Amino acid sequence: MAQKKIKNLKSFSTSADRFEGANLLCPGCAHSIIVREVLNATNDDLVISAATGCLEVCTAVYPYTSWDASWIHIGFENAATAVAGAEAMYKALKRKGRLLQPKRTPKFVAFGGDGASYDIGFQWISGTFERGHDIMYITLDNEVYANTGGQSSGSTPLGASTTTSPAGRVSYGKKRHKKDMLAIMAAHGSPYVAQVAPNKWKDMIKKIQKGFEVEGPVYINAMSACTTEWRFPAQDTIAISDLAVDSLVFPLYEIVDGTKLNITYRPKKVIPVREYLAAQGRFKHLFKPENEHIIEEWQRRVDAQWEYLQRREEAGV
Repeated sequence: MAQKKIKNLKSFSTSADRFEGANLLCPGCAHSIIVREVLNATNDDLVISAATGCLEVCTAVYPYTSWDASWIHIGFENAATAVAGAEAMYKALKRKGRLLQPKRTPKFVAFGGDGASYDIGFQWISGTFERGHDIMYITLDNEVYANTGGQSSGSTPLGASTTTSPAGRVSYGKKRHKKDMLAIMAAHGSPYVAQVAPNKWKDMIKKIQKGFEVEGPVYINAMSACTTEWRFPAQDTIAISDLAVDSLVFPLYEIVDGTKLNITYRPKKVIPVREYLAAQGRFKHLFKPENEHIIEEWQRRVDAQWEYLQRREEAGV
């Protein structure tokens, strides 16, 4: 992308929104914060696909829409395929000289929740990246199937209580750890993958703009705190996001060309993981004496992951 088309961060307050505020997303939902900033990160035309999920059902209730951009609603699993098809069509028309406005260079973006990304749509995303389509795929990661009943997904972390991994007398909740999608997508040889959070919006926008500048498939994992399924007050979305990044549960970093890792945010004061867990109802059962070992395991794994990220950054790989 030409540098002149990248918006300066100072212009965001006066930018015309391409994602309208009128939608049916829950009060406090981080999806709208993330999507608005992504769409405002560039002046280029956008072709967007959205998987079935919270974002889709709450922003396009016929005959209304929140999208002031070319937008495709596709199935739960294949948002990546739909936007890759649009990208391939654009390239074919350009090659044949059949574009009506050849100087306009659209960007192709797909949004999916963690269910549509980590689970149901993973093979479609993988295929799109293997073929090298020039698209950006963004996972709105709220760690649960929030639109269909609060079921556990491949992104749901250890110990979380969901409708399919409920905490109770015989269970402490989710038994498995969260899938490392950033590592998986970097292993595809993607030129750029990154993890972002809406509370660190400048970091997020810089990564989105960097993703728009590179050629090839880009993957962004965006933490999207869910007031409904994480069970915290709607006004605390950004506070929860602060706890996530400052506890290193959700570290902010990027991987360039599949290998070079850069940590983009280092908390001045790292807080204990238990403070992040204590702020959410989905983890309240972990504070019972019989489940304290799960919190300890959380802390060990978060510490080990942070050490690993720092070693990789220092090694330059």
